[in-house]
Amino acid sequence: MKRLYLVEPVVALYAFSSFLIYPLVQQYVYRRLWEQLTHTPYPVSDNTSRCAPSNISSNHTDFHKDVQKQASLFSLYSELLTTAPSLVVTLVLVAYSDRGGRKITIIMPLIGTLIYTTTFLIVSFFELNIYLLIGASFLSSLFGGISTFLGGCFAYIADLCHDDRQKTLRMAGVDMMIGLLSGVAAISTGYFLRAAGFNWPFLTSALCQCLILIYAVFILEETVKKTPVDGGTLDGPQRPTLRQLVFGLCQIFARASSRCKRVLALLMIIFTSFSFAYIGGISLVTLYELNEPLCWTEILIGYGSAASTTVFLTSFAGVSVFTYCGVPRLLIVTLGILSVASGLILVAFAKTTVLMFVVRIPMLLCIMPFPVLRSVMSKIVSKSEQGALFASLSFLESLFSKAGSGAFNSIYAATVGWYPGFAFLLATGLLIIPLSSLGAVAFIGLDVTTEPRKAEDSTSEEDSRAENNNDTSPLFIVSSINASAAPC
Repeated sequence: MKRLYLVEPVVALYAFSSFLIYPLVQQYVYRRLWEQLTHTPYPVSDNTSRCAPSNISSNHTDFHKDVQKQASLFSLYSELLTTAPSLVVTLVLVAYSDRGGRKITIIMPLIGTLIYTTTFLIVSFFELNIYLLIGASFLSSLFGGISTFLGGCFAYIADLCHDDRQKTLRMAGVDMMIGLLSGVAAISTGYFLRAAGFNWPFLTSALCQCLILIYAVFILEETVKKTPVDGGTLDGPQRPTLRQLVFGLCQIFARASSRCKRVLALLMIIFTSFSFAYIGGISLVTLYELNEPLCWTEILIGYGSAASTTVFLTSFAGVSVFTYCGVPRLLIVTLGILSVASGLILVAFAKTTVLMFVVRIPMLLCIMPFPVLRSVMSKIVSKSEQGALFASLSFLESLFSKAGSGAFNSIYAATVGWYPGFAFLLATGLLIIPLSSLGAVAFIGLDVTTEPRKAEDSTSEEDSRAENNNDTSPLFIVSSINASAAPC
């Protein structure tokens, strides 16, 4: 069978299958918890105001608060059990892919996702205990996660593209594909659920993931030559994977000047603190939409999720336009953070369906800080240190994103009874940390790549000069949540 060097079909089907069930997970858990706590069927109605205070009893309102609390705690437990395994596996697989091949970083997360989706199907079909889903989340995290998958796909493309312009355009195409396919899946989810229930969407997603796995294993070609059996390479002695990561990260700071160290540390603080607040706040949106007085149906949640995926397109367009117009990179990051802050404030006070859709408008640029910060940090370090830098960023992004989701689910469970919007206001307040750090970076200045670096070879210096000459070309790599996995 002829093999292909096309990873785009893998990304497209993965985005569709993932976002086909992503809006359903919290809805399914919410409905099952409602049935367990109230001993009554979940109220399904086309009227979005079916749980408005004027039409229900006080006991009904208390039921909604109890279910909201238990649903947020369910998400918290799932995050706590999956964070550590997925972080370790991500570090190991990303580092190993430089020698063992990129396909392992693509295939392993696909297997984990298929296990997770299949378990959801079994639990839904046989109406088993929903806490089995937490065990499925833990098991799937042992195979890596979305960060591992996307990191492997982008590394695969980087191996194939030797021209910077071609590399940027192909990565941007993958980003837009994620946004478009996830939007189509999110729109169809509500109608799928209304027409066929939960089982068929889970089954459809599992079948799509089987097709992806077959393509990745038997059709997708490997781009990295395997290390010889004797372990010898032309690049010097090999270190164990985790030790190599730690050594590479230490070298980044050991070779840098003191000014460069301060700027790089501040940029990492901006990156991680923004991930914590952004992912933490966004992870609560579906629960908030299910709560009073919105009480969204599955159709509206599907439209809301689809509208949120447009941030992949608009953020890419924003980065491209602002860079073309010569807008400073720190200002682009600031605009992205302010976009998130304005949207979260509106969510905290949104009490109508119209306003809940309107809050998506100020958040259209919310993804911009991630690619710009990655690009800035990439230009600060030398080419020989890129692997260690991005492996470290992947680790920190996954750690703080999961920590933010877990922390805000816990906060939401504690505050939903007296003010559901408090968690969104808290997330907005935490954005002061990256904004103040941006001010410190602006005061120090970003022009640190021309400073001498300790123990730097001539090749690294040439790479640094080449990067400075191309300083206006943005490297747009959408985070994940994550992103991908965490739309506005």
